[in-house]
Amino acid sequence: MEKSNLKTEKIPITVLVITKNEEESLARCLESVSAFAEVIVIDSQSTDRTSEIAKTHNAKVVEFLWDGAYPKKRQWCIDTLDISHDWILWLDADEALTTEFIRDVEQLANNNQSFCGYFVSSGYIFDGHNLNYGLKNNKLALYNKSMVAFPLVDDLDIEGMGEIEGHYQPVKLDEYKNKQIGQINSPILHYAYEDKSAWRARHERYAKWESQMIIRDVYPKDPVFWREWLKKMTRKSCVRAYLMFLYSYIFKLGFLDGKAGMSFALSRKSYYDVVLRNLRILKSEE
Repeated sequence: MEKSNLKTEKIPITVLVITKNEEESLARCLESVSAFAEVIVIDSQSTDRTSEIAKTHNAKVVEFLWDGAYPKKRQWCIDTLDISHDWILWLDADEALTTEFIRDVEQLANNNQSFCGYFVSSGYIFDGHNLNYGLKNNKLALYNKSMVAFPLVDDLDIEGMGEIEGHYQPVKLDEYKNKQIGQINSPILHYAYEDKSAWRARHERYAKWESQMIIRDVYPKDPVFWREWLKKMTRKSCVRAYLMFLYSYIFKLGFLDGKAGMSFALSRKSYYDVVLRNLRILKSEE
């Protein structure tokens, strides 16, 4: 990343936003990324006003139609699109950046030579509350596109994820194994729970996919050793759902968010309950 000055220059990073029928949330997302030099919306044949909203916010719109094979949507963007900058930031349409996050990203311009990417933490908005505690989604969403890539996994015949890469991290390419992965401490905002019925339906699909991935043992390794160890130890555990509840509500101080913190922790438990139920079904069919 080249050094930038927000007063005169945009941050030299390309923001990639993946969409499909996101007219309800896209404007909020795009308004939050105006400080960045390039914004591309990769849209999967939306039938609503998604493309129109993207163009109104001066984003480049690229249409995507999955062919059922690899690469899936995110890696297809890296392999195919004319992206102006080496560093990219992935966002979902229901996410939005904060001024603190943008400030931290700009400061990285002076200290990124030994890094290939950074984990980005997203804080959930739940029942209208900005959750300050509890479980946060931490993903490798800011990285140098020439140093990091999404791996191929054996999931093309698994229902649940379809065109998009699953719930695993991209990995460092072999020639950049010596590069570090950092952490941005200021979280972005994640409005995943605005439509709870849609959230439940989406995560029912994700849970079916995850249970198949666990049975097949085809998850790629997490780039951070302790995260990989923890995932290996807990994925098949019958108490995983309870551990996730305790982790969010007690260890990560979710109780300090009051009723919303409790409800959120229970929602995470419910997801892993579904994963475990699917695992039991799959094992009974073996």
